[in-house]
Amino acid sequence: MTFKEKVGQLLEDALNERPSLFLIDFTITGSNKIIVTLDGDNGVTLQDCIDVSRAIEHNLDREEEDFSLEVASAGAASPLKDKRQYKKNIGRKLKVKTAAEEIEAELTAAGANFITLEWKAREPKKVGKGKETVLKKAEIPYQDIIEAVVVITF
Repeated sequence: MTFKEKVGQLLEDALNERPSLFLIDFTITGSNKIIVTLDGDNGVTLQDCIDVSRAIEHNLDREEEDFSLEVASAGAASPLKDKRQYKKNIGRKLKVKTAAEEIEAELTAAGANFITLEWKAREPKKVGKGKETVLKKAEIPYQDIIEAVVVITF
């Protein structure tokens, strides 16, 4: 079993013990720096990162293979990569980029195959002069999403 396979198995075991957590990214650099990025259905606490870190570190022998380990949560401005991230962000505003367009709107649903975005737009009235506010809705399949980021407002 290679070093990466061993670390991957330890990581999988640690996440199986914490079903609300899920893996966003896992890499090992050429200098054996292990980088694990997590997210969770209810967010990721510092204790979650510590627990996963310990589950990996305490089962590896530094005499056998020297390494450094970094376990962190996905940043607030990080692009969404997993379908579970969309579900936990329902009700928040997203900036979604597809090949055809870029939409900034509220995420109202996240299904198995697509997300639903809703926003208000000002459009010319159908009759008469002026503009009216219209509620827009778009269903975007996951495979069409190039990048999606939560818009943070203060």
